Amino acid sequence: MQSDTSPLADGDVPGAGNGAGPLPAAVGEPARRVLRNETLIVLALSLGASAVSALISFVGSLTRPGGLKHQAATLNASHAPGRPWLDLAWQLFGIATALVPVVLVAHLLLRERAGGLRAIGFDRRRPGFDLGVGTALAALIGGSGLLLYLGARAAGFNLTVVPEALPEVWWKVPVLIASAVQNAVLEEVIVVGYLLRRLGQLGWAPWAALAASSVLRGSYHLYQGVGGFFGNMVMGVVFALVYRRWGRVGPLVAAHALIDVVAFLGYALLAGRVSWLPTG
Repeated sequence: MQSDTSPLADGDVPGAGNGAGPLPAAVGEPARRVLRNETLIVLALSLGASAVSALISFVGSLTRPGGLKHQAATLNASHAPGRPWLDLAWQLFGIATALVPVVLVAHLLLRERAGGLRAIGFDRRRPGFDLGVGTALAALIGGSGLLLYLGARAAGFNLTVVPEALPEVWWKVPVLIASAVQNAVLEEVIVVGYLLRRLGQLGWAPWAALAASSVLRGSYHLYQGVGGFFGNMVMGVVFALVYRRWGRVGPLVAAHALIDVVAFLGYALLAGRVSWLPTG
Protein backbone atom coordinates (compact mmCIF):
# COMPACT_ATOMS: atom_id res chain seq x y z
CA MET A 1 0.00 0.00 0.00
CA GLN A 2 1.30 3.43 -0.90
CA SER A 3 1.75 5.71 2.08
CA ASP A 4 -0.15 8.99 1.96
CA THR A 5 3.13 10.72 2.83
CA SER A 6 4.56 9.80 -0.59
CA PRO A 7 5.48 12.99 -2.44
CA LEU A 8 3.39 11.96 -5.45
CA ALA A 9 0.54 10.23 -3.65
CA ASP A 10 -1.79 13.21 -3.41
CA GLY A 11 -0.85 15.02 -6.58
CA ASP A 12 1.66 17.30 -4.88
CA VAL A 13 3.41 17.78 -8.21
CA PRO A 14 0.67 18.92 -10.59
CA GLY A 15 2.99 20.54 -13.13
CA ALA A 16 0.65 23.07 -14.66
CA GLY A 17 0.88 24.23 -18.26
CA ASN A 18 3.82 23.18 -20.38
CA GLY A 19 6.12 22.50 -17.44
CA ALA A 20 8.10 25.73 -17.60
CA GLY A 21 7.34 26.69 -14.01
CA PRO A 22 9.01 25.52 -10.79
CA LEU A 23 7.65 23.10 -8.25
CA PRO A 24 4.98 24.41 -5.86
CA ALA A 25 6.50 25.97 -2.77
CA ALA A 26 4.94 23.32 -0.51
CA VAL A 27 6.84 20.50 -2.18
CA GLY A 28 10.20 19.78 -0.57
CA GLU A 29 13.40 17.98 -1.47
CA PRO A 30 11.91 14.44 -1.36
CA ALA A 31 9.54 15.32 -4.19
CA ARG A 32 12.37 16.89 -6.17
CA ARG A 33 14.47 13.79 -5.62
CA VAL A 34 11.64 11.57 -6.89
CA LEU A 35 11.21 13.67 -10.04
CA ARG A 36 14.96 13.90 -10.62
CA ASN A 37 15.41 10.14 -10.29
CA GLU A 38 12.36 9.46 -12.44
CA THR A 39 13.71 11.70 -15.19
CA LEU A 40 17.13 10.03 -15.11
CA ILE A 41 15.52 6.59 -15.31
CA VAL A 42 13.35 7.56 -18.29
CA LEU A 43 16.37 8.95 -20.12
CA ALA A 44 18.52 5.94 -19.23
CA LEU A 45 15.87 3.69 -20.76
CA SER A 46 15.57 5.74 -23.93
CA LEU A 47 17.39 8.64 -25.56
CA GLY A 48 19.94 9.20 -22.83
CA ALA A 49 21.26 5.70 -23.51
CA SER A 50 21.11 6.47 -27.24
CA ALA A 51 23.28 9.55 -26.65
CA VAL A 52 25.96 7.47 -24.92
CA SER A 53 25.81 4.87 -27.69
CA ALA A 54 26.09 7.60 -30.34
CA LEU A 55 29.12 9.12 -28.58
CA ILE A 56 30.89 5.74 -28.48
CA SER A 57 30.05 5.21 -32.15
CA PHE A 58 31.39 8.67 -33.04
CA VAL A 59 34.68 8.01 -31.23
CA GLY A 60 34.96 4.75 -33.12
CA SER A 61 34.39 6.53 -36.43
CA LEU A 62 36.95 9.23 -35.60
CA THR A 63 39.63 6.67 -34.73
CA ARG A 64 38.96 4.48 -37.76
CA PRO A 65 41.34 4.94 -40.74
CA GLY A 66 39.90 7.20 -43.44
CA GLY A 67 37.75 10.32 -43.17
CA LEU A 68 34.24 10.46 -41.81
CA LYS A 69 32.65 11.01 -45.21
CA HIS A 70 34.06 7.66 -46.37
CA GLN A 71 32.14 5.88 -43.61
CA ALA A 72 28.41 5.24 -43.50
CA ALA A 73 25.70 5.27 -40.85
CA THR A 74 22.71 3.14 -41.84
CA LEU A 75 19.38 3.97 -40.18
CA ASN A 76 16.95 1.28 -41.37
CA ALA A 77 18.78 -1.93 -42.18
CA SER A 78 17.72 -5.52 -42.71
CA HIS A 79 17.86 -7.73 -39.60
CA ALA A 80 17.51 -11.03 -41.45
CA PRO A 81 18.77 -10.77 -45.04
CA GLY A 82 17.14 -13.25 -47.38
CA ARG A 83 14.40 -14.10 -44.85
CA PRO A 84 11.71 -11.44 -45.42
CA TRP A 85 9.12 -12.67 -42.91
CA LEU A 86 11.66 -12.98 -40.12
CA ASP A 87 13.05 -9.60 -41.11
CA LEU A 88 9.56 -8.09 -40.91
CA ALA A 89 9.08 -9.58 -37.44
CA TRP A 90 12.33 -8.00 -36.25
CA GLN A 91 11.42 -4.63 -37.81
CA LEU A 92 8.02 -4.55 -36.08
CA PHE A 93 9.54 -5.73 -32.81
CA GLY A 94 12.12 -2.93 -32.91
CA ILE A 95 9.52 -0.27 -33.66
CA ALA A 96 7.18 -1.46 -30.91
CA THR A 97 9.80 -1.80 -28.18
CA ALA A 98 11.27 1.62 -29.01
CA LEU A 99 7.93 3.14 -28.00
CA VAL A 100 7.85 1.55 -24.53
CA PRO A 101 9.47 4.65 -22.91
CA VAL A 102 6.60 6.73 -24.33
CA VAL A 103 4.14 4.41 -22.62
CA LEU A 104 6.14 4.83 -19.41
CA VAL A 105 5.97 8.62 -19.72
CA ALA A 106 2.20 8.43 -20.29
CA HIS A 107 1.88 6.32 -17.14
CA LEU A 108 3.99 8.73 -15.08
CA LEU A 109 1.96 11.72 -16.26
CA LEU A 110 -1.26 9.89 -15.39
CA ARG A 111 0.07 9.21 -11.87
CA GLU A 112 0.79 12.91 -11.64
CA ARG A 113 -2.91 13.47 -12.39
CA ALA A 114 -1.90 15.65 -15.31
CA GLY A 115 -4.00 13.84 -17.90
CA GLY A 116 -1.32 11.63 -19.40
CA LEU A 117 0.16 12.67 -22.72
CA ARG A 118 -2.58 15.28 -23.06
CA ALA A 119 -0.60 17.34 -20.53
CA ILE A 120 2.14 17.86 -23.13
CA GLY A 121 -0.20 18.30 -26.08
CA PHE A 122 0.03 14.86 -27.65
CA ASP A 123 -3.64 14.17 -28.31
CA ARG A 124 -6.35 14.60 -30.95
CA ARG A 125 -7.79 17.91 -29.76
CA ARG A 126 -6.27 20.03 -32.57
CA PRO A 127 -5.38 17.78 -35.52
CA GLY A 128 -5.65 20.52 -38.15
CA PHE A 129 -3.41 22.86 -36.16
CA ASP A 130 -0.86 20.15 -35.45
CA LEU A 131 -0.64 19.06 -39.09
CA GLY A 132 -0.55 22.64 -40.42
CA VAL A 133 2.18 23.87 -38.11
CA GLY A 134 4.00 20.56 -38.46
CA THR A 135 4.02 20.80 -42.26
CA ALA A 136 5.43 24.34 -42.12
CA LEU A 137 8.12 23.25 -39.66
CA ALA A 138 9.00 20.24 -41.81
CA ALA A 139 9.47 22.46 -44.86
CA LEU A 140 11.68 24.85 -42.89
CA ILE A 141 13.79 22.24 -41.11
CA GLY A 142 13.89 19.59 -43.81
CA GLY A 143 15.30 21.71 -46.62
CA SER A 144 17.89 23.48 -44.49
CA GLY A 145 18.82 20.20 -42.82
CA LEU A 146 19.56 18.54 -46.15
CA LEU A 147 21.81 21.43 -47.20
CA LEU A 148 23.62 21.32 -43.85
CA TYR A 149 24.16 17.56 -44.16
CA LEU A 150 25.55 17.80 -47.69
CA GLY A 151 27.85 20.67 -46.69
CA ALA A 152 29.08 18.94 -43.53
CA ARG A 153 29.78 15.72 -45.42
CA ALA A 154 31.65 17.55 -48.18
CA ALA A 155 33.77 19.27 -45.50
CA GLY A 156 34.57 15.90 -43.90
CA PHE A 157 32.61 16.51 -40.70
CA ASN A 158 29.87 13.96 -41.29
CA LEU A 159 29.47 10.32 -42.13
CA THR A 160 27.41 9.35 -45.16
CA VAL A 161 23.91 8.79 -43.82
CA VAL A 162 22.08 5.89 -45.47
CA PRO A 163 18.44 6.35 -44.44
CA GLU A 164 17.40 2.87 -45.53
CA ALA A 165 18.94 -0.37 -46.73
CA LEU A 166 15.91 -2.65 -46.69
CA PRO A 167 15.26 -5.36 -49.29
CA GLU A 168 12.78 -4.73 -52.07
CA VAL A 169 9.82 -6.46 -50.44
CA TRP A 170 6.13 -5.56 -50.12
CA TRP A 171 6.46 -4.30 -46.54
CA LYS A 172 9.37 -1.92 -47.17
CA VAL A 173 7.36 1.30 -47.53
CA PRO A 174 4.97 0.63 -44.59
CA VAL A 175 7.90 -0.23 -42.32
CA LEU A 176 9.80 2.92 -43.31
CA ILE A 177 6.72 5.04 -42.59
CA ALA A 178 6.19 3.29 -39.25
CA SER A 179 9.85 3.81 -38.38
CA ALA A 180 9.55 7.52 -39.16
CA VAL A 181 6.48 7.89 -36.96
CA GLN A 182 8.14 5.93 -34.15
CA ASN A 183 11.19 8.20 -34.25
CA ALA A 184 8.97 11.28 -34.15
CA VAL A 185 6.81 10.13 -31.25
CA LEU A 186 9.72 8.89 -29.13
CA GLU A 187 11.91 11.96 -29.57
CA GLU A 188 9.32 14.72 -29.30
CA VAL A 189 7.40 13.23 -26.39
CA ILE A 190 10.52 12.55 -24.31
CA VAL A 191 13.09 15.19 -25.33
CA VAL A 192 10.65 18.09 -25.63
CA GLY A 193 7.35 17.53 -23.84
CA TYR A 194 8.43 15.33 -20.95
CA LEU A 195 11.94 16.67 -20.36
CA LEU A 196 11.00 20.36 -20.51
CA ARG A 197 8.08 19.70 -18.17
CA ARG A 198 10.18 17.88 -15.62
CA LEU A 199 13.09 20.34 -15.73
CA GLY A 200 10.63 23.19 -15.27
CA GLN A 201 9.11 21.43 -12.27
CA LEU A 202 12.61 20.96 -10.86
CA GLY A 203 13.20 24.71 -11.01
CA TRP A 204 15.46 24.93 -14.05
CA ALA A 205 15.54 28.28 -15.81
CA PRO A 206 13.72 28.14 -19.19
CA TRP A 207 16.93 28.81 -21.15
CA ALA A 208 18.79 26.06 -19.28
CA ALA A 209 16.02 23.52 -19.90
CA LEU A 210 15.93 24.47 -23.58
CA ALA A 211 19.70 24.07 -23.83
CA ALA A 212 19.61 20.65 -22.13
CA SER A 213 16.87 19.41 -24.44
CA SER A 214 18.67 20.65 -27.55
CA VAL A 215 22.09 19.30 -26.57
CA LEU A 216 20.54 15.92 -25.77
CA ARG A 217 18.90 15.84 -29.21
CA GLY A 218 22.20 16.64 -30.87
CA SER A 219 24.05 14.07 -28.75
CA TYR A 220 22.07 11.03 -29.79
CA HIS A 221 22.69 12.00 -33.44
CA LEU A 222 26.48 12.10 -32.97
CA TYR A 223 26.79 8.74 -34.72
CA GLN A 224 26.22 10.76 -37.92
CA GLY A 225 29.15 13.08 -37.18
CA VAL A 226 29.64 16.70 -36.16
CA GLY A 227 27.12 17.94 -38.72
CA GLY A 228 24.47 15.62 -37.32
CA PHE A 229 25.14 16.90 -33.82
CA PHE A 230 24.89 20.62 -34.58
CA GLY A 231 22.11 20.30 -37.14
CA ASN A 232 19.88 18.41 -34.72
CA MET A 233 20.80 20.72 -31.86
CA VAL A 234 19.53 23.70 -33.88
CA MET A 235 16.40 21.73 -34.72
CA GLY A 236 15.99 21.10 -31.00
CA VAL A 237 16.10 24.82 -30.23
CA VAL A 238 13.43 25.56 -32.84
CA PHE A 239 11.20 22.71 -31.68
CA ALA A 240 11.54 23.68 -28.01
CA LEU A 241 10.59 27.27 -28.80
CA VAL A 242 7.54 26.10 -30.75
CA TYR A 243 6.56 23.89 -27.82
CA ARG A 244 6.92 26.77 -25.37
CA ARG A 245 4.76 28.93 -27.62
CA TRP A 246 1.80 26.54 -27.86
CA GLY A 247 2.43 23.85 -25.21
CA ARG A 248 1.87 21.04 -27.72
CA VAL A 249 4.18 18.35 -29.04
CA GLY A 250 1.59 17.40 -31.66
CA PRO A 251 3.02 19.79 -34.32
CA LEU A 252 6.55 18.58 -33.53
CA VAL A 253 5.59 14.94 -33.98
CA ALA A 254 3.91 15.79 -37.28
CA ALA A 255 6.94 17.77 -38.50
CA HIS A 256 9.47 15.13 -37.44
CA ALA A 257 7.44 12.31 -38.99
CA LEU A 258 7.12 14.20 -42.29
CA ILE A 259 10.86 14.95 -42.37
CA ASP A 260 11.77 11.30 -41.77
CA VAL A 261 9.17 9.92 -44.20
CA VAL A 262 10.51 12.17 -46.96
CA ALA A 263 14.11 11.25 -46.08
CA PHE A 264 13.48 7.50 -45.96
CA LEU A 265 11.24 7.19 -49.01
CA GLY A 266 13.14 9.85 -50.93
CA TYR A 267 16.38 7.96 -50.45
CA ALA A 268 14.73 4.69 -51.48
CA LEU A 269 13.52 6.37 -54.66
CA LEU A 270 16.58 8.47 -55.57
CA ALA A 271 19.62 6.55 -54.32
CA GLY A 272 21.86 5.71 -57.25
CA ARG A 273 19.70 7.76 -59.62
CA VAL A 274 20.91 11.28 -58.83
CA SER A 275 24.52 12.40 -58.54
CA TRP A 276 24.13 14.79 -55.61
CA LEU A 277 22.86 12.17 -53.13
CA PRO A 278 25.65 10.26 -51.34
CA THR A 279 25.03 6.53 -51.04
CA GLY A 280 27.92 5.36 -48.88
